[in-house]
Amino acid sequence: MTDAKKPHFGQSFKPGAIPSSQPSFKFGINYGTGLVAGGRAVESPLPDDATACNTRGNEWLLSNRPADAIRAYDRAIALKPDYIDPYFNRGNALLRLQRNQEALASFDQVIALSPALGLAHYNRGTVLQTLDRLPEAMESYRKVLAIDPANVQARFNLGCIHLQMKQFDETLECMDQVIERAPQIPEPHNNRGTALLRLGRYAEAVAAFSRALELNPQSAEAYNNRGEAQLQLRNLESALADVSRAIELRPQQAESRFLMGRLLREMKRYDEALQQFYVAQRLPAPLAMLQSEIVTAKVHGCIWDNLDEELLQLQQEIRARNPVLEPFSALSVFDQPALHKEVARLLVERDLPASAALGAIPVRARGEKFRIGYYSADFRNHPSAYLIAELIEVHDRERFELFAFSVSPQVHDSMRERLVVAFDHFLDVRERTDLDIARLSRELGIDIAVDLMGFTQATRLRCFSYRCAPVQVSYLAYPGTTGASYMDYVIADKVVIPPHAQADFTEKVVYLPHSYQVNDSQRKVADRSSSRDELGLPATGFVFCCFNNNFKILPSTFDGWMRILRAVEGSVLWLLEDNPIAARNLRREAQARGISADRLVFAGRVPMDQHLARQRMADLFLDTLPYNAHTTASDALWVGLPVLTCSGKSFASRVAASLLHAVGLPELVTQTQSAFEARAIELARDVAQLKSIRDKLEEQGPRSPLFNARLFARHIESAYTTMVERVHQGLPPDVIEV
Repeated sequence: MTDAKKPHFGQSFKPGAIPSSQPSFKFGINYGTGLVAGGRAVESPLPDDATACNTRGNEWLLSNRPADAIRAYDRAIALKPDYIDPYFNRGNALLRLQRNQEALASFDQVIALSPALGLAHYNRGTVLQTLDRLPEAMESYRKVLAIDPANVQARFNLGCIHLQMKQFDETLECMDQVIERAPQIPEPHNNRGTALLRLGRYAEAVAAFSRALELNPQSAEAYNNRGEAQLQLRNLESALADVSRAIELRPQQAESRFLMGRLLREMKRYDEALQQFYVAQRLPAPLAMLQSEIVTAKVHGCIWDNLDEELLQLQQEIRARNPVLEPFSALSVFDQPALHKEVARLLVERDLPASAALGAIPVRARGEKFRIGYYSADFRNHPSAYLIAELIEVHDRERFELFAFSVSPQVHDSMRERLVVAFDHFLDVRERTDLDIARLSRELGIDIAVDLMGFTQATRLRCFSYRCAPVQVSYLAYPGTTGASYMDYVIADKVVIPPHAQADFTEKVVYLPHSYQVNDSQRKVADRSSSRDELGLPATGFVFCCFNNNFKILPSTFDGWMRILRAVEGSVLWLLEDNPIAARNLRREAQARGISADRLVFAGRVPMDQHLARQRMADLFLDTLPYNAHTTASDALWVGLPVLTCSGKSFASRVAASLLHAVGLPELVTQTQSAFEARAIELARDVAQLKSIRDKLEEQGPRSPLFNARLFARHIESAYTTMVERVHQGLPPDVIEV
């Protein structure tokens, strides 16, 4: 979760009030206004007795005359240097004037005179907390608790610092102890829920926020936080109700507007999502990832107004090292590998740094099977699973033992059933924290941990920050660098990552000999093919198609497509209808470019075997840039549909080229937009040439390396073996060529 997606903590991280016999939980010292109204205070003569001067100072402090109070306390100290009370009270008066460093010095003097005075350590902690000197503040609160273990306010403040420092297990420990002593106070329940939320224990987080709301039904923060947890659980309607209530209670809260926008985006209500993001943009609280969310909503809904200007602004922010864009979004809107690397590194530095919480990773002795762990939220009917299923089945069981670490919600579909059988061990770890997943991986002796997600939805990259295994590998779903020092290798080929591009990856590159992408040669195609009429296609005319997700269609790509349609009379463009907003906007954009809207035909989602079958009714698949067709390109090639692509600079923009080389059709790879358009028009006009390409694909495609999972398994197993051998030899990761 990035900064802009952080839940409210239920209290600002200001120091707590000095506790009375019963904790008041009034968070934040009331600093007052300084001098009384009317300007400079009138100086009054002070007595020659230290106690009387201290009393006079207290009276002035209560009358909101902190400057006069300080003068009285200074006089008391001068008269009696070992008198504790004026030092302590002077510190409080200085706090009212926000002279924090001087206040800290006063409390240090109190502690020097009376080291066992817990209240002095407490106030010292609050000042340090205000100064953002958090480790020192924590030490002060620990001293309070050593003197007075029942001091609830000190324990609460200590837990708040743990939360601010992203030490979530320690936060839970503190908040649980606070709740044990003061169960009717809502804030500890809210903070406990926040820690659970950040640990990925979403159901428990919902319960904690619900308890906070029972105690304070007017808490906008708790509603907002519970809405975030419900969103993570994919309980979208419950999330919508919670966030709506948060906005009702505090309509000017930018974080709630931001979360509402994210929620509406997940529900594919992109117009409404943008309205909420723009409201948040007008509010004073800065949200680091707001512009990223605006761009993401726009590209998913094909809402292109001012998109170029917003992308330029994002580039400028990234070059200034500001974390303003999600890595996956960066892949889809920029063909700039160096920028992709910077975006990933900024996120990892801020949210996912390497952790030594589990200590050094042990290395298992030689002589046993290699234990390979595959980690994913997509072991179900999902593009990643469609690709990898046969690989799991044909791995060499004499040499490799396979573990699935599944973090997806519980599903029961045909792909899940197939994968449960295929793996030697299928572990449902969705309710475990990232730390627990890493600990379990170590207990199981995993040799190589393969992350199949990267920065895609439901990512659990954090578990790798604790080191799940001696070797950690990024593969398949995320076509870019993770920017994480703890990811050792990325699986690739020399098309997607040419040797000169290795500098754009923090991982060492593993080069497989054909394509990096594995495929399943057992994919079923429906026996019955629908007619053109049933599919909404015209009876005659050339059918261009693109079944990529709509967010991959950027204005420059669409401009090229419209020029192709204009040049090929009677042709149509067949697209996936991911959402009605995108379909509406694409029709409008076509008309704005002089192309009739009815030349765009939209295909709804259908079961995979039917989707594969219907693609045979298309003549040529037109790719997108900078985010190519990946699984969708393999789908098309599997059923004999030629794919025309334009290669870019980034991994994501070179995947279709990799697949075409592996299937034996390099002639369908172009290097420039103009060449792409010319080739599309040429193939649409030259029936014989296109038929020759289709015949070639039909003949050699199924037998090509692209669809040979057993050959792929031997290659990746060779890479795995080299990785482990380097560890046993004490060698660092390095480029591997198979």
